[in-house]
Amino acid sequence: MAHPKVVIIGAGIVGTSLADEITSRGWTDVTVLEKGPLFLTGGSTSHAPGLVFQTNPSKTMTEFARYTIEKFLALDHPDGSAFNPVGGLEVATTPQRWQDLHRKAGWAQSWGIDGHLLDPAACAALHPLLDADRILGGFHTPADGLAKALRAAEAQARLASARGAVFRPNQEVLGIVERGGRVAGVETADGVIAADVVICAAGFWGAEVAKQVGLVLPLVPMAHQYAKTGRIAALQGRNTERSEAGLPILRHQDQDLYFREHVDRIGIGYYGHKPMPVDMSTLSAVTADTEMPSMLSFTDEDFAPAWHESMELLPALSDSKVEEGFNGIFSFTPDGFSIMGEHRDLAGFWVAEAVWVTHSAGVAKATAEWIIDGAPKTEVHECDLYRFEDVARSDRFILETSSQAFVEVYDIIHPHQFRTALRGLRTSPFHARQQELGAYFFEGGSWERPAWYASNAELMQRLRDEGVQFPERDDWSSDFWSPISIAEARWTRERVAMYDMTPLTRYEIAGPGALELLQRLTTNNLDKSVGSVTYTLLLDEKGGIRSDLTVARLAPQRFQVGANGPLDFDWFTRNLPAAGDTDGAVTLRDITGGTCCIGVWGPVARDLVQPLCSDDISHHSFKYFRALQTYLGAIPVTMMRVSYVGELGWEIYTTAEYGSALWDLLWEAGRAYEVIAAGRIAFNSLRIEKGYRGWGTDMTTEHLPAAAGVDFAVRMNKPDFVGKAALEQAGPPTKILRSIVFDSPSMVVLGKEPVFMRGMCAGYITSAAYSATIGRSIAYAWLPAGAGPGDVVEVEYLGTLYTAVIHPEPVVDPEMSRIRR
Repeated sequence: MAHPKVVIIGAGIVGTSLADEITSRGWTDVTVLEKGPLFLTGGSTSHAPGLVFQTNPSKTMTEFARYTIEKFLALDHPDGSAFNPVGGLEVATTPQRWQDLHRKAGWAQSWGIDGHLLDPAACAALHPLLDADRILGGFHTPADGLAKALRAAEAQARLASARGAVFRPNQEVLGIVERGGRVAGVETADGVIAADVVICAAGFWGAEVAKQVGLVLPLVPMAHQYAKTGRIAALQGRNTERSEAGLPILRHQDQDLYFREHVDRIGIGYYGHKPMPVDMSTLSAVTADTEMPSMLSFTDEDFAPAWHESMELLPALSDSKVEEGFNGIFSFTPDGFSIMGEHRDLAGFWVAEAVWVTHSAGVAKATAEWIIDGAPKTEVHECDLYRFEDVARSDRFILETSSQAFVEVYDIIHPHQFRTALRGLRTSPFHARQQELGAYFFEGGSWERPAWYASNAELMQRLRDEGVQFPERDDWSSDFWSPISIAEARWTRERVAMYDMTPLTRYEIAGPGALELLQRLTTNNLDKSVGSVTYTLLLDEKGGIRSDLTVARLAPQRFQVGANGPLDFDWFTRNLPAAGDTDGAVTLRDITGGTCCIGVWGPVARDLVQPLCSDDISHHSFKYFRALQTYLGAIPVTMMRVSYVGELGWEIYTTAEYGSALWDLLWEAGRAYEVIAAGRIAFNSLRIEKGYRGWGTDMTTEHLPAAAGVDFAVRMNKPDFVGKAALEQAGPPTKILRSIVFDSPSMVVLGKEPVFMRGMCAGYITSAAYSATIGRSIAYAWLPAGAGPGDVVEVEYLGTLYTAVIHPEPVVDPEMSRIRR
């Protein structure tokens, strides 16, 4: 489209940011529709307290916040700056929070944010209202501060208007016009506005707008308490009406509180009350006579605990009282991330929703890049519209998990801590057997995944008696973990273990055009014989890694694809041949729920499996990276000789109705070989030993294959594939994913910790695990390209530096002899 017409729904902070970002890239035919007035629209932007804290466990969200600050600082508004860099201060009143602030300081270093841990006296010097005796310390980020959301919205709107954008207030969207599978316009009471691209940035009304085009947005509008005190004597004369604040924004997360100045008063936000989901079907009627439908009546009884704790932390408040307050509406999602992307079934309809002021400009920039350039420069898979499994789009799931996200917004969340709401939704056919063995379950994609098995406690003691080391862990790294996992990993290397691989996403791609589709979308050559299994990548237009796959050719026109989740299904769906193309027709099916898989791996795996199979599965007859459709006993199976744990064995697939019988068959046959069931923690440690990457953790669209160490899966001599042109133009990587091995056997990290070289932060950890094979922890780290094997690095964990050495890959069995035997 040479001159596309863009309509943005919503003139809040996201809509105005989008208008600016899009027009600045040369698309100037932009219309912004707002159901309220400009720019005090009545949505969340109108009452947002404006706190911008950059440091986040998500690198993506940190980048969004950093760009938001940079942009708002540069905006010009006649009433003053759109951003006040007063800094941010988070304080700890418990040892657990103080430890958490150490982790947060580590994230800040990993992501390049200026942040410092302070003692109580230094915290009180920054914020004199604080009672230093109440706190253990704080985390200070000087560049954080307060966004003046309305100023920022208006300033960006003026920039966009100067380039040709038109802002139309009091325009309620009545419908989306479609034509030929694309958006064609937006219907309002004044008529239809033609559009090639429509972006829904309607805030907490966004889910209602999206319903008009059959799109479910997993978000819940939730009321959140905000109050203002009367005048505080200690603040008299410190600020002006124009500047409003000079003290750092303060977070007291141990009590779900935050504080900011309003000239000589204090604003208090509170997340400690019960979740207050808003019924959008009645909101318009309830707020019909109000100017601010996003500001509901204050509920004093819910705020009583907050006021008590506020006076404890800030004694100066004791001479004041709450003079005004409201329950403001914001959007919450099941996982706490924003929602971005294009409607799969209606081309040109985009969403940028569940976005707080903190991340607004960053989300807008990435969305504009995505629409105009084909891919955002920032990695956004955590925010992708299609990241959710089917179950996560149900009303009950959205409500319960978003409510849990509200409750936990200021909680200390362990990286291995999984939700408690709506568990047990997806279980493999082996679930009952796993429960009998005392499985402790993690959750992922709503699947119940065994992390370890209590039945292996005896094995752990046996191995300890034989001299195997089980190092002690600190309290944090020992949460959601068991030393039994070390025994399970060790036994996989020594004997044989069964792993439930059912949650591995599986698609069937079939039809006359199946091979052509896969060749066009993936990096490796898949035009191989029936029975071949190939590791390959999906790239985006920039050459970034959007997924990695294992593709088995089970028939000339039928492939089984091991993938990473719903985003892969979305990508394949978007790239299917046009309807009516019978010569190139392709069918795409998600077969995960109708099938199951057991990984049988270890030195004696063949001894266990061969007697059950009439086909020859010797190394000569059934080579590595091959597939065989056969029978184990009477059970029809597809066996793939692949091994993510780096041991002899197979992924053994069958349809779900045979699942429990398959487990029992293998279990009984394995008794003679002391087979065990092993869990995800052992699985993860074994794959890290072997140098196998995990997409979404170790590598994403941010990384090119050569940098991530997976360019062996790229065939540049293959005809054109998505991302090939970008790879041809790419220079050498500046950062490379490396394996590091810690010096201390007791040292454990969990991911995202900063890595130092020669006293400077040089990178960060992605994933890590204790290796039962070498008796020390191994981690992946993104490091400068010049760093190589033998170089010493230091990793900061909870404020202490631990030494490690960059190790050649793979750390265990570099000759790959254990797999090929």
